[in-house]
Amino acid sequence: MQATLPPEAADALRPELPRLADDIIAAISVEVPDYARPMEGRFGDVTRFGVEVALSRFVDLLVGELHDDASTRETYVKLGRGEFRAGRSLDALLAAYRVGARVAWRRFVDAGTRGGLPPQALYDLGEAIFAYIDEISAESVEGFAEAQSAAAGETQRRRRRLLRLLAQDPPAEAEAVRTAAQAAGWPLPRSVAAIVVGEDENEDAVDAVAARLARRLGEGAVGAAVGGLAVVMLPDPAGPGRRRAIETALAGHPAALGPAVTWPDAAVSLRRAAAAYRLPGRQAGASPAGQSAAPSFGESGLVVADDHLPALLLAAEPALASDLARTRLAPLDGLAAGPRERLETTLRAWLDRPGQVQAVAEQLGVHPQTVRYRLKQLRELFGARLEDPDARFELSLALRAAAGVRYS
Repeated sequence: MQATLPPEAADALRPELPRLADDIIAAISVEVPDYARPMEGRFGDVTRFGVEVALSRFVDLLVGELHDDASTRETYVKLGRGEFRAGRSLDALLAAYRVGARVAWRRFVDAGTRGGLPPQALYDLGEAIFAYIDEISAESVEGFAEAQSAAAGETQRRRRRLLRLLAQDPPAEAEAVRTAAQAAGWPLPRSVAAIVVGEDENEDAVDAVAARLARRLGEGAVGAAVGGLAVVMLPDPAGPGRRRAIETALAGHPAALGPAVTWPDAAVSLRRAAAAYRLPGRQAGASPAGQSAAPSFGESGLVVADDHLPALLLAAEPALASDLARTRLAPLDGLAAGPRERLETTLRAWLDRPGQVQAVAEQLGVHPQTVRYRLKQLRELFGARLEDPDARFELSLALRAAAGVRYS
């Protein structure tokens, strides 16, 4: 703020400051509900100090007797920090500034008039008061935002430590988890489930994705980066409306949900969710955290691990799954790509609906006679294995394994 009044104006204004400070404090306690309490103790001291510094600083700046510096500015930055730490919004402090400006403006006009200040000087004085209030308001907003950011960073650091303990395999000591949960303000639930919503080498990116999803889910969800994965631990995952809440929070982004487990087994849920997130058969696309492809089963983008246990079983041992597909489907090796694909498709549909020629035909969109013809070919290739329940089970697994191998 630039000096706008002649130095002699200070002689008219300064005698008003002690009584003006009392009047401003009284008005604030009446008009600002959060400050409607006795101005005693540290709260009263801080309030009076802030008002007195504001008034003295304003007059000195107004007549050019003080150049604004970091030390005076810090007073209002600290007031903003204090409001956050006291658990109040910034609205009360900014309202108090406005009340103070109004009371000061009236008193200064009266004092300036008695002191013989010209009308233009009084107009300049009014503009200067409200410009000054804007300045100190901005300083307090900055202090509030700094404290808020620092608190959020500390909270996220504690949650990250908690999640990493929960994800530890073998499990961390129960007492260490309890201590970390208490520090993070997270009541240990009876059951939890892990959600994986991104994977990337950039840990800051996945950390931000996980924290954002946790905020959207609310109700005790905690999120952070764990080993390159964006992970959210969700308490009471089987609770009413939980699945719908997850899908709504994801807004179509790909993610995987692990099984509900007790918190000491949280690593099991995370391991299952991570495996489901990486399942083959996915659609190409970028994960929210970066450029990795992510699975997408259904419009919601959510893969529920318990709904894909056979696929997870095959994905757990890819070399074994590949060998299963290669050996059990070897009778098809001599066929060209087109006929092989048609027979594989027919075989899988028939294994899913054994003996139901009409249903298989409807599924494949062909005539039942076409299905019978293809089944005749399959019997010639596979022989008695099509009649053996164990062999049919192996063939069903082999076909699913083959689909995953070809995709990947």
